Amino acid sequence: MSDDGPTPAEGLALLIKETQAVLHQRMDERLRPLGLSVPQYACLQTLRTRPGITGSELARRVFVSRQSMNVLIQGLEKRGLIERSDQPGPRRERATVLTSAARDLLDQAQVRVGGLAESMTGDLATDDVAHLSALLTACRDALLAAAPSSTPSGTSTGTAR
Repeated sequence: MSDDGPTPAEGLALLIKETQAVLHQRMDERLRPLGLSVPQYACLQTLRTRPGITGSELARRVFVSRQSMNVLIQGLEKRGLIERSDQPGPRRERATVLTSAARDLLDQAQVRVGGLAESMTGDLATDDVAHLSALLTACRDALLAAAPSSTPSGTSTGTAR
């Protein structure tokens, strides 16, 4: 690696991370008046599209640990935004579904987040948005296919997260 700065690929990775951080901050600003955090919004949105999903799968889709998801679910349940089945399913997990109050709140949240997404892509042509989405999907899929915790030579990095 040279001392001239990041490679184009490294620069892209940093730009994606910076964009994600700004997007998360702006989403938080828009969701806070509704009493929602970004992970809570992501959880509710996932439950809307996948009712009955288990807590483990929900944690994977929302990018939080199972322990964090349990705390998040308990908070949403106390607020009356979700209901969990009394009957345990596979691996003793209880299915989770939205309440009508959650659906109403999620409708409001979607307007706020949707407006932000439109603002983010407003200067891009429709074809450019589709192309960017395809490129980011390819980047994500390449990362998912890559072996975790390995260097390009395939040796373990030994670094902890």
